[in-house]
Amino acid sequence: MPTFVQVHAKAHFACKARRQAILLFLLVALWLGASTAQNPARRNAGAAAHFQRGQAALKANDPETAAKEFQAVLALDRRNVGAHVNLGVIALSQGDYQAASRYFHQALEIEPSLTQAQALLGIAEKRLGNGSAKALLETSFAKITDAKLRTQVGMELIRLYHQEGDSERAIPVIQKLVDLNPDNVDILYMAQRLYGELAEDTLNKLAVLAPGSARMQQVIAERLINAGDLSGASEHYRKALEIDPKIPGVHYELAQAILESAPSDSGVQAEAERELEASLTMEGNSARVQCELGRIALLKSDTEKAHEHYLSAFKLAPGDTEAQLGLGRVLMTMEKPQEAKKYLEMAVQSDPLNGTAHYRLAMAYKRLQMTEETQREMHLFQEIKKTKEQVRALYRQMNRRLSAQTDETPESDQ
Repeated sequence: MPTFVQVHAKAHFACKARRQAILLFLLVALWLGASTAQNPARRNAGAAAHFQRGQAALKANDPETAAKEFQAVLALDRRNVGAHVNLGVIALSQGDYQAASRYFHQALEIEPSLTQAQALLGIAEKRLGNGSAKALLETSFAKITDAKLRTQVGMELIRLYHQEGDSERAIPVIQKLVDLNPDNVDILYMAQRLYGELAEDTLNKLAVLAPGSARMQQVIAERLINAGDLSGASEHYRKALEIDPKIPGVHYELAQAILESAPSDSGVQAEAERELEASLTMEGNSARVQCELGRIALLKSDTEKAHEHYLSAFKLAPGDTEAQLGLGRVLMTMEKPQEAKKYLEMAVQSDPLNGTAHYRLAMAYKRLQMTEETQREMHLFQEIKKTKEQVRALYRQMNRRLSAQTDETPESDQ
């Protein structure tokens, strides 16, 4: 049962969401009214005066007065699109969805191409539970350019899909909204929820269709990796290869799991190398395999070999952060900080939140006696490290563990 605090918090955010929606609708009314009104001055001077007073009332956050003025416009000019739209938005903001729907329908009868009115009609119809809402929201979402209204319509459409149990259709919409609002907490929450549901649905299908398959074993192994059970993960990767020796990706993932279990152990290094060589034989060359081979070479203190592997990875994928970082690290070991700086700056650009990249770049700057740049990169490293620790604390609350390295300070520098 939710606590009083939880209920109060939900009510607070619900009220906040309603206030934001009302503000958005009123802002849309101002914009739509200005852009869609058939110039009342040319048709009726009295209508023009009422329309201007209605717009002024909206700006003053006085929707009741605005509604009276726009009704006066319609009394003089029944085909004034701006008045219909504004009255529809006011009704929508007040929760009168029947009236809102009526006004938007009237606006679209006069001007069918008005995408914004179509979008708002879709919202009103959805609130009324009418089946026409989906088509209206889908059509208008594809055409709207205004970011705020596009976001509102997108979220309405996602909720509609979700209510219908059709999360797959919601995914393309949420992807567009994340691109449009990369820092919006509500959108990020909805995205992770949808992606999680889709992942669970596909996993359930896989478990039903092919419970004894190599892919099922690979999924189990990946879940164990996320839980921090490297030994158990390696066992299931091996089972996957027993079932299907040619399954793509498993040799590489097994090599990673093996190496993470005891990086400094020479026997572990050799076993991981064999798996990586098997991956190269089966799937061809790739930057990620070359980076792992470079890492093993560094663990063996074979700087020349490490440089060869990381350079190969960089040539295969110049934008790969691990390849850039690996080259930077090797070149620092080879006492070539000026060359290292170039690749480490690339790494910071390709992954600005990579703490290791900022730390190693700081070390390169320090070696080159670039004091101000060193301080800047070290500050960024500390801020990222602090943020990542907060994330780890949240994961611990969810009884989860972050996979791979948890402290972004490079191993050799801790």
